[in-house]
Amino acid sequence: MDETEFWEIIDSTRERAEGDPEEHADLLVERLTRLDPDSVVDFARHFEARYNRAYTWELWGAAALLLDGAADDAFDWFRCWLIGQGREVFEGAVHEPDALAELLEDFDEEIDGDGEELGFAADEAYEQLTGAETPDLGIPPPGAEPLGTPFDLDDDDALAARFPRLWARFGPG
Repeated sequence: MDETEFWEIIDSTRERAEGDPEEHADLLVERLTRLDPDSVVDFARHFEARYNRAYTWELWGAAALLLDGAADDAFDWFRCWLIGQGREVFEGAVHEPDALAELLEDFDEEIDGDGEELGFAADEAYEQLTGAETPDLGIPPPGAEPLGTPFDLDDDDALAARFPRLWARFGPG
């Protein structure tokens, strides 16, 4: 599976789910179970590589702003959700997290930002196909700390300064 096919699967299932992250995950599992197990593992590699790439302080700050705070788990789920938004949103956000202000049509913290189930879709599909757990993907995990320079994710002044467009559109008040 190449990168284009990976993103096509993400996009087609997201569009059918009409923005519902849980429905998106269900449709993704359904779509992946139509592939052979090796292709599901390839999909999982693509997903994991992007998930690791999004492990940055800047994206964590954007998640904290959008979600009104983001603990470790919430940031993990946010990265899965971000992948689920498709190539343009994902790549734009990784390149410049503040660009999410333009890349997102809207953001409802009650619905959006939590793609936990998307992160397990390939594992679930693989298990349905084979009855076994997904094999090791051979992708090294990210470091203990996100890439970039740490900053206080609870400091509204720091968030407003780092993400002026996101703050103006989605910040408190």
